[in-house]
Amino acid sequence: MVGLGWRVGSKVQRWVRSCLRGFSSAAVPSQLENVGFIGLGNMGSHMARNLITAGYKVTVHDINENSMKKFSEDGIPTKQSPLEVSESSDVIITMLPSSTHVLEVYNGPNGLLCRGERLGPWLYIDSSTVDPQTSRKISTAISRCLLKEKKGYAESPKILDAPVSGGVPAAEAGKLTFMVGGLEEAYLAAKPLLQAMGEKTIYCGGAGNGSAAKICNNMAMAISMLGVSEAFVLGQNLGIKATTLTDIFNCSSARCWSSDTYNPVPGVMEGVPSSRNYSGGFTSKLMAKDLDLAMASASGVGFKCPMGSNALEIYRKLCEDGCELKDFSCAFRHYYSGKNEE
Repeated sequence: MVGLGWRVGSKVQRWVRSCLRGFSSAAVPSQLENVGFIGLGNMGSHMARNLITAGYKVTVHDINENSMKKFSEDGIPTKQSPLEVSESSDVIITMLPSSTHVLEVYNGPNGLLCRGERLGPWLYIDSSTVDPQTSRKISTAISRCLLKEKKGYAESPKILDAPVSGGVPAAEAGKLTFMVGGLEEAYLAAKPLLQAMGEKTIYCGGAGNGSAAKICNNMAMAISMLGVSEAFVLGQNLGIKATTLTDIFNCSSARCWSSDTYNPVPGVMEGVPSSRNYSGGFTSKLMAKDLDLAMASASGVGFKCPMGSNALEIYRKLCEDGCELKDFSCAFRHYYSGKNEE
């Protein structure tokens, strides 16, 4: 821990252990108590509410006034800008749609860093899905800042890129998986907070590595959803019911999240977007955005991704055809022309 801006030795280790013990006994560590949450979309709204349920004092902001109204009606403090959120927070969590939004929230007018180099919050966690370069750019900016008031547990502000996997159902149930990049000490200190929103946290290494892991994960998810959808539609054309194929997939080598947890065929599984006309899930627009990030990152390191590129073309076509706000599993119906299960 020497040279990382933290007070070295057993003091930090004792504090981290006390944080983890505090979480296990349902107590909220005081250093993490006041949380500012920015971004109240399909994912962020559930994540913020799980923090509130866990006992954190949460203040929220979103550019959508209707999203904030739902929280204010429940007595949760709302603020009109990221800067206002930061003024009453120990920790800031951002959950935003794109790299552009992240950069605006951090660097824009009334953004988190707009007042220069002295910051109030000691920890920033960005759970947005962005390119690794954006995460590293924000990390560099934070590393140049100081705290308005020195803390006993941190001498300078820290940031983690901590995107999530699991989709809206896992966000609502508090069962997300966090892929975390940044200083390992900051990751350990943030664990109680992350565990209030998810059931698994995975440390991926330095700044930007969480974001890199996320775009790789989402590329694999997109490809597997298309593969499963293609197979189901082939089966329908060959006279095999999707429920039958699902039973086969889920006890054999084709088993995957897209078949056993997030099945794309309407009428096969309850409680997933395909059961409600592909609404309320992870939109095709966001999947196209994530695949675009993956392809840009691949190009940056000279790596070819033929399947990822084909997946991106399919999701771009879905968006062009008016499905941008439908869940990405809608490829089954709107790209492959699959049929509902009778």
